[in-house]
Amino acid sequence: MSSKMDRRRFLDQSKKVGLGLATGITLLSNPRSVRAAPANEKISLGIIGLGGRGPHLAKGFNEREDCTIAAVAEVKSATLEARAAEIAKLQRGVAPAMYEDFRRLLDDQSIDAVIIATPDHWHALATILACQAGKDVYVEKPPTHNCWEGQQMIKAARKYKRVVQCGFQNRSAPYNIAAKQYIEEGKLGDIHLCRIYNQKRPWGNCPVVADSQPPAGINWDIWSGPAPNQPFNASRHKCWHHQWRYSGGDIANDASHQIDLARWLLGVKTPKTVYSTGGRFAEQSAAETPDTQIALFDFDKLLVSFELTLFAPYMLKTDSGVRDNDMFPYWMQNSTRIEIFGTKGMMVIGRHGGGWQVFVRPKNRQPVVKDQMYGRFPDPEHKENFFQSIRSRKLPSADIAEAHASALLIHYANISYRLGGQKLAIDPQTEHIRDNADAMQLFRRTYREPWVVPEQV
Repeated sequence: MSSKMDRRRFLDQSKKVGLGLATGITLLSNPRSVRAAPANEKISLGIIGLGGRGPHLAKGFNEREDCTIAAVAEVKSATLEARAAEIAKLQRGVAPAMYEDFRRLLDDQSIDAVIIATPDHWHALATILACQAGKDVYVEKPPTHNCWEGQQMIKAARKYKRVVQCGFQNRSAPYNIAAKQYIEEGKLGDIHLCRIYNQKRPWGNCPVVADSQPPAGINWDIWSGPAPNQPFNASRHKCWHHQWRYSGGDIANDASHQIDLARWLLGVKTPKTVYSTGGRFAEQSAAETPDTQIALFDFDKLLVSFELTLFAPYMLKTDSGVRDNDMFPYWMQNSTRIEIFGTKGMMVIGRHGGGWQVFVRPKNRQPVVKDQMYGRFPDPEHKENFFQSIRSRKLPSADIAEAHASALLIHYANISYRLGGQKLAIDPQTEHIRDNADAMQLFRRTYREPWVVPEQV
């Protein structure tokens, strides 16, 4: 190894840079004019959605001493009761209020901010309603189900002067902030190619089963929400990530983290063209979205590719043993790596604590690592950034406008895929797809009353 980055120096610099990333725009000229808790008061939180990420977020926020989970909402009664009891135990007997309909939670004027951990098709409407109710928002990734929703979320956040942070934790990670600084200082040279990977074990292969009545204890109407009316189906419900009416497949689910991280590191926004192809090749199932997908995004003098496989048990995510210690993944079989090719070197970087290494020309057929930095899982830093923004009224590190720009790449790729691999040309001003009526039909969706994302937020 020819040289190493000074880890402590980089960490110190990165923390300062991280705190400064969100200082450019203030939501309110007078932060005291909002009901945001001062630094010596606790922030009152509500959590919407207690399956999947919900319990993890509840536990993580409970580890802080400056907030209280005051209310929770969940459409499955057994889950609601069990998770509320867990939170009460974490809060030493202080139980949150429980709601089946999250709109009742939003009516509580004592709640400062909400955590939205619902399935993807609910993210936009729940965020907009929360903004209208005067709540700041932490919304899980991906922020949107379709392109248009992100535009409406930005309008709502700005109109009601709300902090809206997306769950793209990588933007708050010191090692990623350091990587961005490294790139911006020109240490990789000119960058003309980036490869984004999302290659996982077999996932999403739910069997085809007949429709049935919803099981007792679930409000199927609210769970379905903005999506088209559909009879309950146990397989589609279990594999909602792989149903177009609810989500966008694993490019929207797991890969949204890598796509956002890569776009942020590269400093790009809107591609000129997008092309995607693939299919469900490995195993037929109730899933609609692909298990094999390739997308290509064409920016000025830069090509960004994305590759998805959901049939590869030999591809491994970065585990806690790596991200909690000074280790790097075995990059070749790392599920979620990003490769950035510059004229001076190649950076390989992992999400959620994988760290990064810069490779230059090998010597004696052995790899030469010019610079590197270990990583840690950045959940605590991302929560801290959210709370700092609530108190300062500055934009957070993963503000909804940035999250929307990353989600657009996902939606464009899926639109191209669903249209049989059509090459899409993008208007950077409107974000619309040029001269393609079929593609624009997928730019937004038709909503089901009363769960409608409004034209005027």
